[in-house]
Amino acid sequence: MSPDLRPEVRGLILARMYPIPVLFALHAGGPFVGRAAQLATLLSGRFVAMLVTGEAGVGKTRLVAEAVTAAALPVVVAHCDDLREPQPLGPVLDGLRAARTAGVVDARRLRGHRMLGVLAPLLPQLAEFLAPAPAPLPDQDAERARLLRATAALLGALGPLVLAVEDLQMADPATLELIDHLAAHPVPGLIVLITMRDGEWPGAWRPSAAVGRLRVPAMTREEVGSLAAGLLDTDLPASVVARLHERTAGIPFLVEEVVRSDADQVREHPEVLAEGAVPALLRDVLTARLRPLDDVAREVLGAAAVSGTAVDPQALAALLGFDVSAVRAGLARAVAAGLLHSRDGRLWFRHTLARQVVHDLLPSMTRRLLHLRTARMLERQRPRPVARLAHHYREAGSAADHVRNAEAAAALASAQGDDATAARFLLGATGYDELPRPVRVRLAAKLGRSAIEGVAQAEAIPVLRSLLQDRRLPSGARGELGFALGRMLRQQGEARLGYEEIERAVPFLRNAGRRARALAVLSAPDTVVGRHVSQHQRHCLDAARAAQESGEPAARLAVEIARLSLALETGDPGAGSAVRAVLADLEDYPRERARAALNWAQGALHVGRTSLATCLLEIGRPVVDAADYERLRPVVELTEMSLDLAADRRAGLADRLLRFLARPHRLPLAMADARLYLARLHHREGRVEPAEQGMREVIAEAERVGAIWPLVPARTALAALLSELPGRTPEGRTEARRVLDLAAGKGLPAWGAEATRVLAGLV
Repeated sequence: MSPDLRPEVRGLILARMYPIPVLFALHAGGPFVGRAAQLATLLSGRFVAMLVTGEAGVGKTRLVAEAVTAAALPVVVAHCDDLREPQPLGPVLDGLRAARTAGVVDARRLRGHRMLGVLAPLLPQLAEFLAPAPAPLPDQDAERARLLRATAALLGALGPLVLAVEDLQMADPATLELIDHLAAHPVPGLIVLITMRDGEWPGAWRPSAAVGRLRVPAMTREEVGSLAAGLLDTDLPASVVARLHERTAGIPFLVEEVVRSDADQVREHPEVLAEGAVPALLRDVLTARLRPLDDVAREVLGAAAVSGTAVDPQALAALLGFDVSAVRAGLARAVAAGLLHSRDGRLWFRHTLARQVVHDLLPSMTRRLLHLRTARMLERQRPRPVARLAHHYREAGSAADHVRNAEAAAALASAQGDDATAARFLLGATGYDELPRPVRVRLAAKLGRSAIEGVAQAEAIPVLRSLLQDRRLPSGARGELGFALGRMLRQQGEARLGYEEIERAVPFLRNAGRRARALAVLSAPDTVVGRHVSQHQRHCLDAARAAQESGEPAARLAVEIARLSLALETGDPGAGSAVRAVLADLEDYPRERARAALNWAQGALHVGRTSLATCLLEIGRPVVDAADYERLRPVVELTEMSLDLAADRRAGLADRLLRFLARPHRLPLAMADARLYLARLHHREGRVEPAEQGMREVIAEAERVGAIWPLVPARTALAALLSELPGRTPEGRTEARRVLDLAAGKGLPAWGAEATRVLAGLV
């Protein structure tokens, strides 16, 4: 499509090609200027998916829309929104519903795909074409993995098409997992284009190497001049263009708003764009546009900004107590002033930036009152939109109502396996100093459980620490919060702090099953320095008694996994056959089977039993792959890389390690192991300096956090390296003896076997 077409003509053509109500509002934008290189990259097909980043208003969505136009494919648009009610894959499902309603996709092509039945309850618009919904799975991880596979299969069945994910910075965890899934398992005919604001990563998520990254820069001075000229149908003097570029920082949306603020006057007197009165920020532009509006129009526009969604005249009339005809008239004046535009038969702000500025320009008391009124109206909806209610009550300053609804939204998210979203709501709810202690403790306990598997641990840790400092904290709460805090610290790589926190929590854990799990964690010998294996063995015995007392099968299984891990680490010759027997009993429990196999594979590697580790990996890996257990995939990758290093399979290993290290959020506590593997690989390749530096960095970090593993293998690797260097034999001997001291201190001589061989070679 030619970029020379007038914007409204382009919009009309696009609307007919892609009649999706929530497509990209190209009809509201100016001419497409520059970006040829970025557009070519998007259309190159070199990546499974492309992540388009840039600051707000720089034209990310416009670029993606131009790519969709050039590709001439149907598009499903997934708009991420942090006010959405908790539902895994909500943005994608909404996009699919809209695509079906608009007739963009041919749903008849879905017949015959049995696995798509899982989507039938979530996509009633497509239900007649889908197989019956299967029975829900008892395991939430397995249920969400099945949902990911079904969604990917549905997109493949509807293809070829484009999946455009907008505003990824507000995506729910399941949508992020879908992107990871599509990157790992490409769907033929599916193009995935993603937009995200610069630096606003969703938690600790980072894209895999299969996702290309493209940053949209601000416009150059020449491009700003071309855009302004296209909007005005006339060229501007170079001095005016230079000033306009300076004032707008080359952000296309700001250029359009500034130029359109008084287009007729600018055509007659373009020099006004270079005068001091030219707005430097969007706030100034919108303030100027608001000024001529009457009171009714300004109130209507302010209420629309508070609602945060498409403008609904009936709702605004109820909110403000106005006659609906007066609201419609006010909205018409806002459209004439260029503050709103029509899309899909409804009115919207031209950009989220514009809505936010209008919202912030409201007097604080007015803003709070409008949020409170909006919340009271939403209270009448069934089911109650608890996420939106939490937002509006928070903005209204109603702490108790905010907490009540945030807790309900967190419960809804947790019930759907979305722990990260639950943690986000709970974190917001715990921020009030005036919360009664019982409420704060209840919220913190829920936060501890949600943040264990989520990405909110860094924010949750200070909250739990603060509560644990309260001497009046009930003992039961102290145990639960301490256990949660200890697990989080360990997962973040703080081995000693986490271990000691769990030790302090155990006496306060009233529930026998929880106590068994905590003791099972403490029984692992590959955690901290300063604890002899006999202490770990006592913890294991206590864990077994607590599990028996609890009568919980899950607690007994957790203890059995810990007991056999301990047997492997201590060199028990019967451990190998015992773990195989237990794995055979877990055939009907895939997640537990995978976790146990991978846990034991790590233990086997610690004592050099690579054959057993390989066997265990071959048991666990297919289960993870078949069920898409994304949380276990990093453990699979780490085990694979460890075995490849042990077998000296170097091809591609460095790249895999670097990719693993580039995404630390997936398994923070494993980053030191991966760095050690990379250093050992450097050693194998004769790169002595980076190898020694890497080993010493791992040693320093392990000593800082009190982690016995990978301190032992890092010192062992350093001893082996130094023993090969002329004149550094004494240093190598010293390092090898340090390893033997560490192994003796743990009571695990098998850990020092390689160091013993190094010493023997030095004699």
